[in-house]
Amino acid sequence: MGFPVEPPRRQPYNRPDASPPAQGQHWFDASQNNRPPDSPSQAPQAPRPQGRPIEAPNERPRKEMWSPYDEGPRSRRPIYIAAGAFAALVAAGIGLAVLANSDPDPVPGATEPTAAAPLIPPANTAKGKFGFASSRATDPHPLTLNEVFKNKKIRIGGQTYLMTTRRTDKKCDKAVVGEKLQKALTSARCNQLLRASFRDASGKIIGTVGVANLKTSAGASKVVSASTGKEREEYIKPLPGKDKVTKLLGTGEAFVGEWRHGHYVVMVWFQYKDGHMPKKTEVKKLNQAAFGAADATVTPALESRTLTGKRP
Repeated sequence: MGFPVEPPRRQPYNRPDASPPAQGQHWFDASQNNRPPDSPSQAPQAPRPQGRPIEAPNERPRKEMWSPYDEGPRSRRPIYIAAGAFAALVAAGIGLAVLANSDPDPVPGATEPTAAAPLIPPANTAKGKFGFASSRATDPHPLTLNEVFKNKKIRIGGQTYLMTTRRTDKKCDKAVVGEKLQKALTSARCNQLLRASFRDASGKIIGTVGVANLKTSAGASKVVSASTGKEREEYIKPLPGKDKVTKLLGTGEAFVGEWRHGHYVVMVWFQYKDGHMPKKTEVKKLNQAAFGAADATVTPALESRTLTGKRP
């Protein structure tokens, strides 16, 4: 079996380019976000005028000014006013001293503030790019067919694809082709490999999507490395269906690929029904079908486990 181009490699959560890849290149690019421009600085305020105009003091008419030589009740008026003002000042000072030395009454039901308790992270919080899905230790629950391949119909690029068959293998080496890949799965403690096969509405494009459950992310990386090479001899074994279209899976030329998601490895095999060598325009369609089927089935389940370590 021949393989026209180097197999696709994929970083998690990224989508393939709209244009088909050149010979020997990867199928994915990443994009970057632009930062918004800084806000303009505020204009400085005008300085306030200093000081204020001085008013001339009001002068009392000479005939109303008090004199110590005045006779009668009028001569004692300033003394009474001064004595009253002094008494008021003394009383105010005593009142302020009493208030300063007295403690305020406690408000019913109020409690004194206590120091905030230090923040303690949850005991089982997983870190890293893949969160809980980085290892089987933090993501211990086995995958199920209903979790990964639940819907019989999926939408890919505006087209409907029908799932014709699905299967779980506990002996992972039985679900792949190539001695090197088989040994890598065994060494990485693979305990299950789930597969499902799909066909488009026209019956021209058919393919298989699979996911292997490894013990650690390091083991998953070794499995992906075992599948690389110009002449592809290590790949997922296509799963033929019982219908007249997907029963032809595994015959002719196909595009295969693998990528890692934490301690999982996602694998794809997609081809045309008659197995012919695809042209450049047809390569793009196989690309969209392969990754579209994975994104509609395996990816949501693995992303959920990345956040929770549990089945969705």
